Amino acid sequence: MTERVVGIGAGAKELATEDMILNIGPQHPSTHGVLRLRLTLDGERIATAEPIIGYMHRGAEKLFEVRDYRQIIMLANRHDWLSGFANELGVVLAAERLLGMEPPVRAVWARTLLAELNRVLNHLMFLGSYPLELGAITPLFYSFNERERIQAVMEEISGGRMHYMFNRVGGLKEDLPLGWLDRVSEAVAETRRRVPDIENLILHNDIFIARTKGVGVLTREQIMQYGVSGPIARASGVDFDLRRDDPYLAYSELPVKVVTRSAGDCRARFEVLFEQLKISLDLAEACVDRLRSLPPGPINQRLPKVLKVPEGHTYAWTENPLGINGYYLVSKGDKVPWRLKLRSASYSNIQVLREMLPGHLVADMVAILGSMFFVVGDIDK
Repeated sequence: MTERVVGIGAGAKELATEDMILNIGPQHPSTHGVLRLRLTLDGERIATAEPIIGYMHRGAEKLFEVRDYRQIIMLANRHDWLSGFANELGVVLAAERLLGMEPPVRAVWARTLLAELNRVLNHLMFLGSYPLELGAITPLFYSFNERERIQAVMEEISGGRMHYMFNRVGGLKEDLPLGWLDRVSEAVAETRRRVPDIENLILHNDIFIARTKGVGVLTREQIMQYGVSGPIARASGVDFDLRRDDPYLAYSELPVKVVTRSAGDCRARFEVLFEQLKISLDLAEACVDRLRSLPPGPINQRLPKVLKVPEGHTYAWTENPLGINGYYLVSKGDKVPWRLKLRSASYSNIQVLREMLPGHLVADMVAILGSMFFVVGDIDK
């Protein structure tokens, strides 16, 4: 019989170990979709991390070049499937800028209202799914109940639950249904009343605090190096929001409050998302009040059957729910773009994982990954 003596203590000689390569994904319960993380492990601790994307690449930017400006809206709608309406905005804003077109006032305020309702839907999804990844299933039922309430009014106006296809170059597809603003007000008021229930259920939970506080700290310097934006950047003290700092739509006339935290950890990112949800409900209510005060009028501009955008180039950016989306449009004067480059928020946000994950335990990787609030289609495009 061979006996192996393992030394314990300061004078003991450490056993030699080999690093292990672990693939998380591309299909894994913790990755929100087909994302692959290649981790090098030293025991239970992550030594290096490499995010690998491209498993659902759809070539959207090349497809933009062979479709007209109505068809492009359908493609842009789908890269972040939780933010369909917000995705459409960048395309129509860029085209309108090259056309020198001003949408009607009613369209501007209606777009702002729908953008904020879409933001609420996006945030409610992550506020429910993130605790689920940490082992708490109850918050998901609460958040989906509220999502269903907002989804009902979005579905009524557009006919869609995810892919709304309601924006058009020059305005919106059609006018608001009779009594729709009243139903929006009721939905917003009821959601605001129930949000504290979700907050009390999660934020003051000892297990949630232990799993998220001080975990996955992202510094301001890392944010600047990688171009991280949105609630993830604001949780690390980056006080920047396009709705306030470079207003588009009707945001210049709205009191946009920017929520920030300084800790930069998983808990701070979750808190920012919660506060942004409340602010979006306030902004939606302000938009409803303004729309009620506007006189009757058109909701869109009359366009020719074949819309051609003048030769030139422009860059439009929007504060999407997950961060900054940019649309660089180059036109040769045809009915299709010569080039439409998409800058999606999740792409830059997910690259910083290579800086965040090393040094953490594998068990904390799930908490960190979930707190990055990304959609895989927004990475791969």
